[in-house]
Amino acid sequence: MSTAPVSFLSSVKHPASQALLCGSFLVLGGCAGKAASSAQPPTVEVASVIQRDTPIYSDWVATLDGYVNAVIQPRVSGYIVKQNYREGAVVRQGDVLFEIDPRPLKAALDQAKAQLTQAEAQLGKASLDVERDAPLAAERAIAKSQLDTELQAKLAAEASVLAAKANVEQAELNLEFTKVTSLVSGIAGIARVQIGNLVGPSSILTSISQVDPIKAFFEVSEQVFMDFHRRFPTEQSVEEQRRRMPLQLLLGDGTIYEHIGRISFADREVNPATGTIRIAGVFPNPNTLLRPGGYGRVRLSVRTAPGAMLIPQRAVTELQGSYQVAVVSADNKVSIRPVTVGDRVGSLWIVTDGLKAGERVIVEGLLKVRDGAVVNVAADKSPQTGG
Repeated sequence: MSTAPVSFLSSVKHPASQALLCGSFLVLGGCAGKAASSAQPPTVEVASVIQRDTPIYSDWVATLDGYVNAVIQPRVSGYIVKQNYREGAVVRQGDVLFEIDPRPLKAALDQAKAQLTQAEAQLGKASLDVERDAPLAAERAIAKSQLDTELQAKLAAEASVLAAKANVEQAELNLEFTKVTSLVSGIAGIARVQIGNLVGPSSILTSISQVDPIKAFFEVSEQVFMDFHRRFPTEQSVEEQRRRMPLQLLLGDGTIYEHIGRISFADREVNPATGTIRIAGVFPNPNTLLRPGGYGRVRLSVRTAPGAMLIPQRAVTELQGSYQVAVVSADNKVSIRPVTVGDRVGSLWIVTDGLKAGERVIVEGLLKVRDGAVVNVAADKSPQTGG
């Protein structure tokens, strides 16, 4: 019996036929090996369902604006003779930005002072007339009507002195206004005029923006606004809650701004075209990194989901509007289970129905498993934060 295979091969006389027969045995042996290897349970990575109170964040597009934006305009007319600031530089309140030719206003001041001197001289003469004629009128040496006329002239002279003093003060102010100063501390904009331009009170010379702190305007829906104020109905509770609601600012390059902001105020009205209300956030800006006109996204937690069930988003499979996960039991058996999902929190997803805390769901290797299959668990990728 031990020689049967040899006799069988020896009965095949053609060498090519012998080689083909041997190759067939090798192929059959290889297929058997592959079948044996495919029977091994697939290896997957899992994550445990975690349960905790989870803040729900929302993002809104934000537009940056100066905390104060001061438009610099002259108060007197004249020709610009000097620009004292560097465009784009930081200026302080009271710094002289432009100078207007002071000579015409200096001449007007001298004229006002001369008119004041003349009015004071007229008052002096009227006072002397009254002092001289008052005793004479008492002794009936002159008519009382003459004294009355002199008293009225003295009153008119006093009024002329007051008017002349006011003219002098106005002329002094006008001369002072030839030095156009900054109304606030901030960053100075580009000059709208050049040396030699004739300007007046309606002319805009430049603008100054206070950027530390800086405002970030964003618009929330009327529903979000009303829900917030229903939960915090008093002004005191609103202010207290605003202090507990830190704002994050996501910059245009995708990074998160290093300083935390706070809500400052809500606008007085709802925009009837969009159904939204404008909210102003305030952010520290010590390095003047943020500038008016910039864009970003404001992130804010408007509510908290108590006892939320959290799993990684990659554990969820969507199929025709329904969602399912692959749950691994304690004996490593897979169960495909439908779930109901809620808000997304970073890389996690809140599951409102279908899972319990501590259950394990597959996050890597979903395509290799089916319902009822047994798997090997390679690693536990349970989320540690709500990031």
